[in-house]
Amino acid sequence: MKHTHAPTRRQFALLTASLLAAATPLAHAQAWPGKPIKIVVPFPPGGSTDLLARRLGEKLAVALGQPVVVENKPGAGGTTGADGVAKSPADGYTLLMGVTGSNAIAASLYPKLPYDPVKDFAPVSQVVSAPLVLAVNATSPIKTVAEYIAAARAQPMSYGTPGNGTSMHLTGEMFDLATGVKLTHVPYRGSAPAMNDLLGGSLASMFGDFLVLLPQIKAGKVRAIAVTSARRHPLLPEVPTITESGIAALNGFEASSWQGLFAPAATPRDIMTRLNTEVVKALDSADIKEFFGSQGFIVAGSSPEQFKSFIEVEVPKWGRVVKAANVKVE
Repeated sequence: MKHTHAPTRRQFALLTASLLAAATPLAHAQAWPGKPIKIVVPFPPGGSTDLLARRLGEKLAVALGQPVVVENKPGAGGTTGADGVAKSPADGYTLLMGVTGSNAIAASLYPKLPYDPVKDFAPVSQVVSAPLVLAVNATSPIKTVAEYIAAARAQPMSYGTPGNGTSMHLTGEMFDLATGVKLTHVPYRGSAPAMNDLLGGSLASMFGDFLVLLPQIKAGKVRAIAVTSARRHPLLPEVPTITESGIAALNGFEASSWQGLFAPAATPRDIMTRLNTEVVKALDSADIKEFFGSQGFIVAGSSPEQFKSFIEVEVPKWGRVVKAANVKVE
């Protein structure tokens, strides 16, 4: 006859602990979200990042059954808002709509950056990307990248950007480093004044935001010489990529402006999984694709792992440009 033994106190404690551990993800999933979620936009209202956060927030609010509030927290090139999220509780209630500047370039641009773009965030998903455009005034005789380089070697060539240390500025520096030309960088306080000078003829060229330049390109006032993405943009299919210029030094040249959703590091895996599922689902919806696509964005939902790998490539890539070009911000 076999005898069954009652579990010892130690065995009972271990069994209880293992059951609780197994139930923890389920408890998180059932409990979250139990209150409104906040998406921090590290720029003022009205810009593209703000617009993206609000449209995505509307979708997430319906899917998650809780209000999703957008909070604008501008300052220091987006790093003020990013730092606030990095130091927030890792509970899934405070998220960041991060950008190339705050979550890649800032790592090397600001020596005293109070957060680590790789270690202090849990990437949820990339949201969108958009190439930059190398453009000149429509009256310029320059029509190709090769002609642009030749003109820059013949006499000083200026290019305008929305500011020192922006992705547009660093793309110009990357172009300099690759080709050996020395363009004259003219930083402005935003894209609008740079565009005004390009249209007025006092600025020779721009490495500009696709969304800003597109209307002027379509109106025939600005000529797009090339886009900085790996592939041509669907809204400007006739404009080649910089790589397509045929210049060996520019083979593989790629730079993009991107936005993505981040949570603080150590956010529970089950919350991250739910967030990613709903974000990707929202980005795959027809109305979001149509709306963002019409603005010039390439919708780019991803897994957390894919986005993390992307960030780990972007940070050192821009770091090399900042160091080689000795870029500094005040």
